[in-house]
Amino acid sequence: MQPEEPEQREPPERKAAAERRRRFAEEARAERPDLVTLCLLIGAEADPSLGEAGLDEAEIELDRLAGLLPFGLSGARAWAAALAELLGARCGFLGTAADYGRLSSSLLHEVLRRKRGLPILLSVVWMEVARRAGAPVYGLALPGHFVVGFGDPAEQVIADPYVGGRLLTGSEAGELVTALTGSEPVASAFAPADPLDIVLRILNNIRAWAASRMDRTDVALWAVELSLLLPSHPARLRYDHAQLLVRRGEFLAGAAEMEEYALVVGTFEPSTAEAIRRKARAARAMLN
Repeated sequence: MQPEEPEQREPPERKAAAERRRRFAEEARAERPDLVTLCLLIGAEADPSLGEAGLDEAEIELDRLAGLLPFGLSGARAWAAALAELLGARCGFLGTAADYGRLSSSLLHEVLRRKRGLPILLSVVWMEVARRAGAPVYGLALPGHFVVGFGDPAEQVIADPYVGGRLLTGSEAGELVTALTGSEPVASAFAPADPLDIVLRILNNIRAWAASRMDRTDVALWAVELSLLLPSHPARLRYDHAQLLVRRGEFLAGAAEMEEYALVVGTFEPSTAEAIRRKARAARAMLN
């Protein structure tokens, strides 16, 4: 009788990564996706050593900060002022130009530790601390610069966590956007941002960070793969994913994804589809 071969076991790190992806996809499809959970799972993707303890510590820190806010606050302006005093003045949460060059500036657990980050992650800290304390708070996904809104969107108070919580009028926020993008924001930019749109914007920032670093295709890959787990995402991400696979030497997998994407765009952009098929053939030829 032949001896039984030992059972093939999945490496623990791969099993943990698969579980993180499963949790991310499940949370993204929940009736009310939890922004903090999704942001922390992004952080765990960047730093697998974070673990459950690290995720819990971040949640505890947000709870602790919320507990430092004064009781009995009433009105949007009072909430904005209290958050600016606590997070901006006392705790020192703000951003600098150097933060745009750090991956850690897009990871919630690191922003809580360093008290530095991109505007959107600093805004997540503000939103989640304020929400825990009962504030009427939401994110405002202005083009080029993310900020926080308080109160009725029709009469909102706007704060900019990147500079410690400076209050902005609607016209000042518009001027800021114009200075950054060259065009005025549309009215919809001042509507409360959807949590999944915030997550996709964070992942886009991470992809942009990795795009300028040829040795960090690993980061670009997991960022686009998490984006693809969101229930709504640009179809173009599938092509971006295929290109990354080719860049990393996974020529067959990349070529197969290009061909699948070509089928999607072929019905309305046949010339584009043919160009993608040529790239797929070129990727397969790299195996020769």
